[in-house]
Amino acid sequence: MLRMSTLLLRTLRDDPADAEVASHRLLVRAGYVRRVAAGIYSWLPLGYRTYRNIENIIREEMDNAGFQEVHFPSLLPREPYEETNRWSEYGPDLFRLKDRRGSDYLLGPTHEEMFTLMVKGEFSSYKDLPLSIYQIQTKFRDEPRPRSGIIRGREFVMKDSYSFDIDDAGLEASYQRHREAYIKTFNRLGLKFNIVSAMSGAMGGSKSEEFLAPCPTGEDTYVLCEKCGFAANVEAMVTKVAPYAGDVAPAFEVFDSPNTPTIDSLVELVNAKFGGNITGSDTLKNVLLMADGEAIAILVPGDREVDLKRVAANLPGVQDLRLFEDEDFAKNPALVKGYMGPQNAQALGIKVYADPRITLGSHWITGANEKDKHARYVTHGRDFSVVAFVEAAEVKAGDLCPQCETPVVIDRAIEIGHIFQLGRKYAQALGLTVLDQNGKAQVVTMGSYGIGVSRAVAAVAEQTYDEIGLNWPAEIAPADVHLVAAGKDDSIFEYAAKLALELETAGLTVLFDDRRDASAGVKFKDAELIGIPYIVIVGKSLAEGKIEFRVRNVGSKAEFDVASAASEILNAIR
Repeated sequence: MLRMSTLLLRTLRDDPADAEVASHRLLVRAGYVRRVAAGIYSWLPLGYRTYRNIENIIREEMDNAGFQEVHFPSLLPREPYEETNRWSEYGPDLFRLKDRRGSDYLLGPTHEEMFTLMVKGEFSSYKDLPLSIYQIQTKFRDEPRPRSGIIRGREFVMKDSYSFDIDDAGLEASYQRHREAYIKTFNRLGLKFNIVSAMSGAMGGSKSEEFLAPCPTGEDTYVLCEKCGFAANVEAMVTKVAPYAGDVAPAFEVFDSPNTPTIDSLVELVNAKFGGNITGSDTLKNVLLMADGEAIAILVPGDREVDLKRVAANLPGVQDLRLFEDEDFAKNPALVKGYMGPQNAQALGIKVYADPRITLGSHWITGANEKDKHARYVTHGRDFSVVAFVEAAEVKAGDLCPQCETPVVIDRAIEIGHIFQLGRKYAQALGLTVLDQNGKAQVVTMGSYGIGVSRAVAAVAEQTYDEIGLNWPAEIAPADVHLVAAGKDDSIFEYAAKLALELETAGLTVLFDDRRDASAGVKFKDAELIGIPYIVIVGKSLAEGKIEFRVRNVGSKAEFDVASAASEILNAIR
């Protein structure tokens, strides 16, 4: 029994100063977590019980699907990550350290290499496959901007599993088994979620889907077609454009354009100078970036912003991507800030990539590569060319669905799971082969499947909280019943203790507010804040032979007779 008189718990009336989202605010106020450093949190008893309930549900569903649990260390040697090139590819997100002998180690951000080497060391025949193994383990990533409490931290817990198959058909079957297990898991957690197409990113591989929990303050943006059901995160959204069918433009001409620092000011000048109804969509932004130390340009229509997450996801192999800064312009004096165009890119040593909207044959108003000058009728294919098309522009509500061309809607969400078909990338790099039925060595194909265990606590909190506090689903809550002794009389506390014991004996977990020095009002506020789904109040109505039963998520109340209270509470819950 959890007795609040002795429980390590202190609730707060004020929000923490650094709280950005509701889950962060309420988990701190309700005494579930405490900040240790940026992106690093400790779990207090109620928080850790909630976390373990989520972990146990995940573990049960993984076991039910036939996956086997293993466990790896968090401290890992450099060598396997060198073989897959991820020692360098991970860049600054990787925590690196040396031991006393000067040998390099890392704190594991993911464990593909370890899983691959484990199977390589144990299995050698196709008869050993298929195999799916998983672990629930603490991970470490040096996030540049830890935020939103436990949603994006530098230390976090993940369930990561990996499938191993002899061929692509086996991989597809393993992928579907994991997908079904994830659906069951998130349904049990009480989460609303969408499954969306995604990019594999640095993980590599082909087929990739994310499980996203809709949330107004979520860190991920995704698109949804309400007609055909298409869903994708913005990185995986494909732009639907038709080939250019307009007239051939005259030769481009340069014109003076002083004091035009924005697209709006440029449009105003052009319309005043030349007439017509030019809009921002007729102008061309030439956005300069540094990609692994190399200057590149991204072309997008002037009414769109460049989405760096989309660019990074669609430029394979690029590890470090950032916008040009003043010092970069200082090192490249031929690049004129605010007046860049793609016309002279080759002479300027710039690789140019274009959003798909910059279709071949289309013409634009853009910078003339001279201070205070722009050019019009700059035509793709005649006046400039591009290295490749890349999905780069921000996605907006109303963009066309790539499947049915219906305008899409945009929503925000928290990523709670991600599944990949990795293929043979890691098996090839680490030499994981098995002998097939003909005695020939075959490289094993792999799948990777992750669930954010610690962030699932925050995701559930975000979707279920209300104006008075947390509001846990029954299977996740740190206790089944919050029993409040509200009053001063000894008889109230004596009966409440007896009822708590009866409920515990019947198999329920009870959080018993047996504090003598807290007022009834404080106890009620704490019960609402902590968010246990069922609240039982033993108070002044005890004199009339009644106790009060509340259902937290619907706000309903009922009175039960003292003589049969335990059985009535059990029946109401069940």
